[in-house]
Amino acid sequence: MQELPSAGAHFTTAGPRAAAARPLQPQPRRPLSPTTQDTTVNSTRPTPHSASRTRGTNGPAADRIRWIRLSSVGLPLRTPVSDAKVLTGRQRPMTEVALLFAEIATEDGHEGVGFSYSKRAGGPGQFAHARELAPDLIGEDPSDIGRLWTKLVWSGASVGRSGLATQAVAAFDTALWDLKARRAGLPLAKLLGAHRESVRCYNTSGGFLHTPVGELLENASASLEEGVGGIKIKVGHPDRKEDLRRLTAVREHLGDDVPVMADANQQWDRPTALRMGRALEEFGLVWLEEPLDAYDASGHAALAATLDTPVATGEMLVSVAEHRELIRASAVDVLQPDAPRIGGITQFLKLAGLAELEHLQLAPHFAMEIHLHLAAAYPHEPWVEHFDWLQPLFEERPSISGGRMHVPDRPGLGITLSEQARAWTREEHETGNRP
Repeated sequence: MQELPSAGAHFTTAGPRAAAARPLQPQPRRPLSPTTQDTTVNSTRPTPHSASRTRGTNGPAADRIRWIRLSSVGLPLRTPVSDAKVLTGRQRPMTEVALLFAEIATEDGHEGVGFSYSKRAGGPGQFAHARELAPDLIGEDPSDIGRLWTKLVWSGASVGRSGLATQAVAAFDTALWDLKARRAGLPLAKLLGAHRESVRCYNTSGGFLHTPVGELLENASASLEEGVGGIKIKVGHPDRKEDLRRLTAVREHLGDDVPVMADANQQWDRPTALRMGRALEEFGLVWLEEPLDAYDASGHAALAATLDTPVATGEMLVSVAEHRELIRASAVDVLQPDAPRIGGITQFLKLAGLAELEHLQLAPHFAMEIHLHLAAAYPHEPWVEHFDWLQPLFEERPSISGGRMHVPDRPGLGITLSEQARAWTREEHETGNRP
């Protein structure tokens, strides 16, 4: 019999087996302009039904969203980044990350900040979509996060309820959760009901395929000295022997006790994934990541049933529904959702409920500033991915020691945009009037 979540569990959505009895409903699958400002709500839009500051019979008047600032920020990478998708010609080397920041302020002076992001194409599109949606939040109660997520998604439903459209919504959604936790005076993890004060962490940024083996080993040692607990390296080289050579060097350098993960970035077909998966088992990997195309659920399921090494995937999926199909196919041992990619924290919590009911490991992808809090509130011991790429954008630095990343004691996400983030801002748009 499937074990039910313990009393007080905070991820409490219906599990995939409960949903199995119901038929699945199909899921709908420029040059930058100067800074602009819209200081008034678009008069062609109806006033939100809750816009009047009314006092309930049993409580104080609700606070209201008064001001929103959107920022499109281009984060340059020190070195062009290559993984298997680059070496096989599917993508160009990555030279920057485009971030969409949403800052929200209320009539009572409460504030929150959230972000979404895009690697390579997509950043200007996210910003443009968010700019259209922003007026729909003015006058709304910031506590109504679930309703506001639905409102924003349906405002742009004609272009889809997943992908770029919901990634734009994710910046607002994350800002609202940050605001809620700040207003409560709690770190977001505590607001959600934390299970731990720190989370196991591993480093990826030093192990890309463009990195020579000698530098790869230096990066691994530096990460461990910094306090990181595990090392992930990229595989999927066109020459399979090169993958084995790099992993052999890493394992010999680190010894058998350091957790090591390998990430193929979707570059193998099924026969190659099976052959390489078996060859890599001698290295005692914590998991083998994205051995197949992200949407090949049946292929991942067959591989997971065959290999001793746990199979990890999910980072490229863009909705809870897509993850649900992965879970229902028993295609994953370690689920790797990305909150900004699937629509924000509201959607991540729904997905975490499904994962918990299936007793899956959780290792969220990228965006550690958000995922640290979400992982700390997941019942089963998770991992969080340490990437130092975004650190110049924030005043604060994560606290890492003993192989774990510690939840900050600051309210909300515990992040403040840096002056460098302002300097890298390419476009801004304000809606409403700042308190």
